[in-house]
Amino acid sequence: MPPAEAQAPAGTVTLFGTLVDASGQPLELAAVGVEGQTGGTNTTAEGAFSLQVRVPAPGQPVVLVVRRLGYLTIRKSLQLPADAAQALRLTMQLDARALGSVRVVGRSGQADEREQVSITRIDPGSAKIIPSAFGDFNTILKTLPGVSGNNELSSTYNVRGGNYDENLVYVNGFEIYRPFLVTAAQQEGLSFINPDLVKQIEFSSGGWQPKYGDKLASVLSVDYKTPEKFAASLTGSLVGGAAHAEARSANGRVSYLAGVRYKNAQYVLRSLRQAQGGYNPTFYDAQAFVNIGLGRKDDMQRTTLGLMGVLAHNDYRFSPETGQATFSTGTNQFTRVFIGYGGRERMQFDTYQSGLNLKHDFSSQLQVEVLGSALISREFELRDVEAAYTFADINRDPNSPEFNQPQRQRDIGSQYKHSRNFLTARIFTAETRGRWVPTGSHTVRWGAKIGREKVADKLDEYSFADSADFVPDARRLRLRSDLSLLSTRSQGFLQDTWALDSLRTLTYGARAHYWTTNGQLVVSPRVQFSQISASHPNRSFKAAVGAYYQPPFYRELRDQQTTQLGVQEGFLNPALRAQKSYHFIMGRDLSFQKFGRPFKLTTEAYYKYLTDVVPYDVDNVRLRYFAKNNATAYAAGFDARVSGEFVKGAESWFSLGLLTTRENVEGDSISTFDRNGQLISRDAKGYIRRPQDQRLNLGVFFQDHLPNNPSVRGYVNVVFGTGLPFTPPNQPDLRGTNALSTNYTRVDLGFSKVIGLKNNNAPKAHIYSYESLWLGLEVLNVLAANNVGGYNYLQDVNGVTYSVPNYLSQRVVNLKLIARF
Repeated sequence: MPPAEAQAPAGTVTLFGTLVDASGQPLELAAVGVEGQTGGTNTTAEGAFSLQVRVPAPGQPVVLVVRRLGYLTIRKSLQLPADAAQALRLTMQLDARALGSVRVVGRSGQADEREQVSITRIDPGSAKIIPSAFGDFNTILKTLPGVSGNNELSSTYNVRGGNYDENLVYVNGFEIYRPFLVTAAQQEGLSFINPDLVKQIEFSSGGWQPKYGDKLASVLSVDYKTPEKFAASLTGSLVGGAAHAEARSANGRVSYLAGVRYKNAQYVLRSLRQAQGGYNPTFYDAQAFVNIGLGRKDDMQRTTLGLMGVLAHNDYRFSPETGQATFSTGTNQFTRVFIGYGGRERMQFDTYQSGLNLKHDFSSQLQVEVLGSALISREFELRDVEAAYTFADINRDPNSPEFNQPQRQRDIGSQYKHSRNFLTARIFTAETRGRWVPTGSHTVRWGAKIGREKVADKLDEYSFADSADFVPDARRLRLRSDLSLLSTRSQGFLQDTWALDSLRTLTYGARAHYWTTNGQLVVSPRVQFSQISASHPNRSFKAAVGAYYQPPFYRELRDQQTTQLGVQEGFLNPALRAQKSYHFIMGRDLSFQKFGRPFKLTTEAYYKYLTDVVPYDVDNVRLRYFAKNNATAYAAGFDARVSGEFVKGAESWFSLGLLTTRENVEGDSISTFDRNGQLISRDAKGYIRRPQDQRLNLGVFFQDHLPNNPSVRGYVNVVFGTGLPFTPPNQPDLRGTNALSTNYTRVDLGFSKVIGLKNNNAPKAHIYSYESLWLGLEVLNVLAANNVGGYNYLQDVNGVTYSVPNYLSQRVVNLKLIARF
């Protein structure tokens, strides 16, 4: 019976009980009510509830309804007053399709499913709610420790001092490639990952196992869903839209998953301060995955065939008109540049990728799969843009009526840029992988892969700068090439994960990689170890050491060679060797309770020593390689992340990364001159800052909700990074210095409301029945920070070079709607 104070008036009874999740933990702030009757209540911190209910006519049941964001709705039929005589105990199940938050969880069971070094597991639904310029999934990655991204217009990210070319990306076991010719973030389309289709995501920032391929910085491994029933969604916002559908056939043999996305960057690009004009960007992609059970009717999933098809189209058109930027040229001295443009530019990148995966389970201990994939990428850049510019000093006297106004126009100059670049890449691969569990303590994995690559690249670029009514040779640059590359890659790996006991796990193995172009065979041994403390089971310790090679791809092979007349001729260096990195990582995980809620603290210290390094410079998002193995480098740092329910029922996290990465380029020197311009000495530079040497990174994602209404939520996304060493062209003495270093600060706010949640357990009136509606409001770059994505380098009549900053997007308001069926 309910307590005395809960006794109901005549004609009513009091329902009381507790609400818990699948693990038996109480659930707070769940809405409890009776269908067709007014009123309701919320569960307490102990999961308890008490509700007065009107007794219907004899024999008529009432339906108790319990809802909580992120969980499947409960509908329970009760007969009153009999069922009110004792306490109810209700259990809610997580909704796998709910818009949730990032959760980092451990695994148990088989040996190779235990905790790994530097692995973060991410809920893909987070990409749908985190405030960002384009709703791109990679925004989540940029808030993780060790990961940096200083351009909200770009989906690229850098990990522990590496560049984006050093990141591996897999979807359902297929390696994913990005376009080759993209030079600016404004031209980028969508990142490959469609969060509507994703089941689970694992991200490794270093020390990964041999089963993953040959890169230097990170691995992002994505598994798409295998649907069990029909579901669909529609997403719309001021910056694009998306739709997806998933289903399984009546006999359960075939399931499909399909999604389309559209990105409209025009709204955000118009907020750029550097250049105004006509933006006409069109970015869209379509992805489809089909899974077919080929086995017997009673065991159809023993043999499965997976099919993948992807189409991505990026078409960027821009007709610049005017632009201006204000920048510092000395102590309390500011200059403003005014630019008038003529011409236009167009970039188009089309990617087609398909894959086939045939998997067979010979037994519960032995599984083998065969994979085949094909990639075709067609890209071109067309550019004819002329710019005329003038400089003016800015009045910095706050007492002057002309404060912050230009005072004296001077130094008229012009620039011209012409490009006719075309690239076609074809990549075909065949692979086999296997998994064998000979005993309960060992899990053996192996694989072999062969790939054929064909790249045809035709470049024709010409540019000059004129500030004295003629163009000297030093300001005239030409890049012309007609290159092709046909090569074969062979790869393989073998690893064993050994559960030494219930607390300790050892993973060891090696990879091998051979490339016909340079004739180099590399072997990469790797070892991981993890241990859970016997005296403190909430603590675990991890360590990893290994060799990681990155055999060159086409981009690293291409160099630019300057002749005496300033003409540049592109060429390939087929003798370029693989870059090599040794990873040393130690870390600790600590799970703890605070305020009665779970939290997790992850810390890692790492050191990477690199040899045969290919140096490069960064121009916006273009990497310009030296095409020489003429450097050694290192990266050292410390990463920390604390995550948990800082607000009950809302997962948030704080990440901190400290890093230093430097390189020593062979033959790199700095010159010293006397007053007469005579060379005094030429000294070796030694170790200098690498292009991705970002000393400090801070990432925050914080969620909150109304105390009595968790369907109304707020989100804060914060990214801060210290300055990168931008390098002016043709000034090698400044390479790796702090001359143009600027911090990156980004704060995005979001608010959302979920309405119309429907019972997921009750039968639908129609297959397309409406399920939920998610409404969001975002304020992007709420601080209106003037972040810099790169520099343009302009000269005056005296030959002085000015570094003019390219500012990123300003404050933008975005609306978002997500409907689920």
